[in-house]
Amino acid sequence: MALTLIVLAAGMGSRFGGLKQLSPVNSYDETIIDYSVYDAKRAGFTKVVFVIREELDEAFKSKITYKYKNQIETAFVYQDTATLPVPASHYPDRTKPWGTGHAIWSCRKVVSNNFAVINADDFYGFESFQILANFLRKIPPTQLDTQAMVGFELKNTLSSNGSVSRGICIQDKNGVLSSITERTNIERIDKRIVYREDSNLIELPSEAITSMNMFGLTPATFEAFEKDLITFLTHSGNSLTREFYLPSVMNNLIKGQHCNIHVLPTKSRWFGMTYKEDAKTVKSAIDTLTAAGTYPSKLWQR
Repeated sequence: MALTLIVLAAGMGSRFGGLKQLSPVNSYDETIIDYSVYDAKRAGFTKVVFVIREELDEAFKSKITYKYKNQIETAFVYQDTATLPVPASHYPDRTKPWGTGHAIWSCRKVVSNNFAVINADDFYGFESFQILANFLRKIPPTQLDTQAMVGFELKNTLSSNGSVSRGICIQDKNGVLSSITERTNIERIDKRIVYREDSNLIELPSEAITSMNMFGLTPATFEAFEKDLITFLTHSGNSLTREFYLPSVMNNLIKGQHCNIHVLPTKSRWFGMTYKEDAKTVKSAIDTLTAAGTYPSKLWQR
C-alpha cells in the first residue's frame, strides 16, 4: 500500500529564534527533516507532503527537497490565512498560521492514501515510522473508525533548555486513546517531572504516554477536520492568536464515538529544536546515532 508522510513545517519558530526547520544537524548540512524522510522511506512511505508558508518555498527546495529527486515523491502545500472552508475576508487581521489542524485540512487535495503526520522540527526515530507504517497498511483509506497515534514516554520527550508543552494521553485497557490533554510549562525539577498551573507545581508520571503530533490517519478524516475547523472559526475566528490543533480533532472523534485511535507505544527517545540551545543537543544525539551505525554520515547520496 502506498503511504504518504505529511511534514508540518509552517511554524514561526518564535522560541527557537529562526527557521529551525532548516537548521543543519550534521556536517553535510542535513536537517531533522532529512532524517525523518530517510526513516519514512525505509519504513515504506512513498510520498512526502510539506506544509509550509509560501515564502519558504525557495528555501525548502534549495536546502532540502532537491536531495530527494528520484528518491521519493514530494509535494508542497502552502498554509496561509486565506485558505479556509469559509470566506477568509471575515478575518482580515489574522497573520499567524491557523494551527496544525488547519495544516492537515490544507492537504486534502494532494493526499489520497493513508498518511502519517509529523512535526518538521521533531526527531522520532525509525522504530516510530516502522510501527506506524505497519498499522496504516492494515486499514483501507475510506475507514474512519480506526486511526493511530504513536505514544512516547514523557521522560523521553523533554528539553534540558526550558519548559515544553505536551499532549498527555489517557488510554483504556485495550490501548485505545481516551483523551489528550495539553499541558504547558512541563519541565524536570530535580528528579520530578512537573507542570505549572497558576502558582502550583503538579507532578506527572515519567512514563505518561505523550503525544508528539505523530499520528497515522486515513483520508476519511479530512471531513472531520473541515467540520471542526468551521466550528473553530465560528467561535474563535476573530482571535489573532488562537489556533486550531490536530489533537482537538482527535478528541472530538473520540467523544463522538466515531473512531478508535490506537496508541502505538514506542521506547524511542524524542529530541527536537524547541529552543536555540537545543541545536547542540540534537547534533550530539545525531553524532551518537551515526557512530553506532544507525545512520550513515551522509543520508542522501546523489
